[in-house]
Amino acid sequence: MDTPLIRRPAWRRYAPYVSGAVLLLGAIVWLLARAHNHVYRVPVDRLTLGEVTQGPFEDFIAVRSTAAPFTTRYLTADQGGTVKEVPAEDGTTVKVGQPLIILANTALQLQVASREADTASQINALENTKLQLEETRFKYQHDLLDIEHQISKLTGDLARDKILLDGNAIAPATYRQEQEEYAYQLQLRDATVASRDAEQGVRTSQLAQLQETLARLNDSIATAKASLDALTVRAPTDGQLTALNAEVGQSKAPGTVLGQVDSLDRFKLAAQVDEFYLGRVVLGQAALFSSDGRDYKASVAKIYPQVANGTFRIDLNFDNPAPQGIHTGQAFDIRLELGRAATAKMLPNGPFYQETGGNWVFVVAPDGRYATRRPVRLGRRNPEHVEVIDGLQSGEKVIVSGYEAFQKIERVEFEPPDHGKPNTPEHR
Repeated sequence: MDTPLIRRPAWRRYAPYVSGAVLLLGAIVWLLARAHNHVYRVPVDRLTLGEVTQGPFEDFIAVRSTAAPFTTRYLTADQGGTVKEVPAEDGTTVKVGQPLIILANTALQLQVASREADTASQINALENTKLQLEETRFKYQHDLLDIEHQISKLTGDLARDKILLDGNAIAPATYRQEQEEYAYQLQLRDATVASRDAEQGVRTSQLAQLQETLARLNDSIATAKASLDALTVRAPTDGQLTALNAEVGQSKAPGTVLGQVDSLDRFKLAAQVDEFYLGRVVLGQAALFSSDGRDYKASVAKIYPQVANGTFRIDLNFDNPAPQGIHTGQAFDIRLELGRAATAKMLPNGPFYQETGGNWVFVVAPDGRYATRRPVRLGRRNPEHVEVIDGLQSGEKVIVSGYEAFQKIERVEFEPPDHGKPNTPEHR
């Protein structure tokens, strides 16, 4: 028997076609979205194009510098205190040793007075010890003179009485008594000399200790007096007083910088250099600049490796002759030479480098109608050119203006000048 066939609903018969249409529509939408995100249309007059060329690449950077004093001596409060007087004004020319700021410090003055009193007490003790030593020395001298006199007298008596004893003119007991007295005086003399020497040793040692203490106190007083003298801040050298930071009545802690004295007869140049060149700037590198229509030279004298706000500082000394009539803060545009000129492929420098890091560029097509993104390797830079290491050929043109709007774009298509119409990505 024939089996009857069940007829499927119409929607099932057309389901594959509907699914295919949905997939096709999704692909079209994805392509449109991709085209929307990766293609940019812009009037050509809003772009700057540069051509890759072959030629001598001069390795230098242009830096803005300012004239600065060759030497700067800072005024520091060695001792804290209250500003009592400011006899000098900011900006004036000062001479070495001239009082600039006078501070008052009552505690320090009392401390110095206390040290002076201690010193006076030690001096009195020293003088008393000297006097006692002299009195003791005189006493022992007097005693020894008496003993020597007795010994001398007994010596004569013994010699005389020996003759008398031999003639039985005196009793043996008398002679023996004189001998005992003579021996006693000899022992007394030896004991007195030993006592005198011991006493002198003690007194001399005590005197030496007092003298050492007195010397330390005198040094302490000298230091304290120097501290008092330091309350008057004086000009360390001839020059111009600048950055004065002291008003009568202000309290200043020790170590506070109160101002500075700048040299007036010699200057140097100070410049801030992009941190990109930190490893390429070395001592002795030459710099060229102009002043009043004349060309001058300078050389890098000091490098400050600390980076702040994307730059680091260098100091440059003038090569003879130095410009005349310059003043602190005067600006000079210098050309700092980083290396010798060498033949290389190069591209005009422009804002594009800051936004790509030199890793990619937009290269213009041969027909000049569009530009596409291309990875490249760029090397050294100067204010005019960027060295091309790889990825570009001589004669090719590149967009060298800013890439701020092109970060996620793969292709830039050129339009005729729009006379002010805004740039927008293409909608396809």
